[in-house]
Amino acid sequence: MKSKMENFNLLQITTLKGATFYLDNTMTVRQAFEKFAYHKFTVVPVLDEKGHYVTSLSEGDILRFIHASGGFNLALAEQTNILEIERYRPYNAVSVDATLDELYALALSQNFIPVVDDREVFIGIVKRRDVFIYLKKQIDNK
Repeated sequence: MKSKMENFNLLQITTLKGATFYLDNTMTVRQAFEKFAYHKFTVVPVLDEKGHYVTSLSEGDILRFIHASGGFNLALAEQTNILEIERYRPYNAVSVDATLDELYALALSQNFIPVVDDREVFIGIVKRRDVFIYLKKQIDNK
């Protein structure tokens, strides 16, 4: 007989793409900066024109870019693509068929985990908080 944790389905705790905030990989630093200011997230996925997960960008990445360029320069921010910004920390994605162990391992170091399908198309994110809530429910139901 399988335990409840062996029957784990990642989609149970995935926030789907339509309910998330993400950036287009063609955006400039200025555009990304404005999106961060409006949505108030600290790290977001970056997608290409086909919806593939490319990377994640953080507010800290943008701030380090501004600092390295000698302060905020609007002209530079409008000319620089977000993919040109150095990333402080990689955010690894998981496949939609990832195990709970794989998800947990990433949740220890990432505040969200991008989820992709078998074509590497972004389908959503799993928040660290949701992993812990799921695990707590499993423990409480034993």
